Amino acid sequence: MSFIPYGRQVIGDEDIAAVSEVLRSDWLTQGPAVERFEQAVAQYCGAAHAVAVNSATSALHLACLALGVGPGDLGWTTPNTFVASANCLLYCGASVDFVDIDPVTRNMDVAALESKLIRARDAGRLPKVVIPVHFAGHPCDMAGIRRLADAYGFKVVEDASHAVGACYRGRPVGSCEHADLAVFSFHPVKIMTTGEGGMLLGNDAALMRRVALLRSHGITRDPAEMEGESEGGWYYQQIGLGYNYRMTDIQAALGASQLARVGAFVARRRELAARYGEMLADLPLRLPAQDRDSAWHLYVVGLAERSLRRRVYDAMRAAGIGVNVHYIPAHLQPWYRRLGFQPGDFPVAEAHYAGALTLPLYPGLSELDQERVVRVLRQALT
Repeated sequence: MSFIPYGRQVIGDEDIAAVSEVLRSDWLTQGPAVERFEQAVAQYCGAAHAVAVNSATSALHLACLALGVGPGDLGWTTPNTFVASANCLLYCGASVDFVDIDPVTRNMDVAALESKLIRARDAGRLPKVVIPVHFAGHPCDMAGIRRLADAYGFKVVEDASHAVGACYRGRPVGSCEHADLAVFSFHPVKIMTTGEGGMLLGNDAALMRRVALLRSHGITRDPAEMEGESEGGWYYQQIGLGYNYRMTDIQAALGASQLARVGAFVARRRELAARYGEMLADLPLRLPAQDRDSAWHLYVVGLAERSLRRRVYDAMRAAGIGVNVHYIPAHLQPWYRRLGFQPGDFPVAEAHYAGALTLPLYPGLSELDQERVVRVLRQALT
């Protein structure tokens, strides 16, 4: 039997044609295809500006840098995420803390955030930035987080790596209605892909200009930004300390082609998620809520008997079903343990992890293969 991964890209002839066109052109790296892709993503999301980068991890780093996060500052994120959501703060020299998750949504718990903010204000140690993560493609309570941001004075970076194509209160995730910046991932297992790649979105022109400058070594060719006069058409100046986080035209062409089919990709994911809900209803599992606005990047169930997770995982992998686990709580990683975090610090995230199992979900998953996933899972649970 063929192996069924938990996620995979969908590449069509139109994607190959788009990449081939760039390969035959004069531009392979930071050229016109990148700018067209940025404009297309901004328009799709209803944001004023977009800046393409080489990964969502780079995007998170640039978001923190552009917001002025640095040594002595503090940032908060969720423990139920990939470590990049926290590492980006450390890259800037800031300190990291976490806010536990809601047991139903598995996103940052806004009530827990508010309680932590009250304690932090009393201690004189409020965060400079908070990074909520749209886990599995399900949007966070962004209006609630924005209310707290306005009250306590922190910036908001939406880690929407899982959520291209999701909606929140009728608007596309990435519109930045409730955030200062939003970040997308275009890794192959995500909703759409550029191979590797990411995007930052925002509505503040000056902030997004800082992001773009930091993406490309801190170099400008704009005479209005230079110190002194330009020496000619060849001239540039480094006016800040930036990075080479640029996206290539090859990647951007693939991304623009994929973006045209995001609606179809998400619709299929929602169909498959609904089928899982029906087929798994009688099993001893905690199923994700049927969120009609989710992009359904992941389908994560919770085993009622957490002690069975290793056995079920191994049995399904042996049967060619590429189940996975999302996520090992970030604060339990050895690096963060060395920073002082301990088991029990964020019990809801830890309880989620103890029983979590991610089932295959991607647009190319056939109904027959999905039925095979369920059949093997049913056998493994008995």
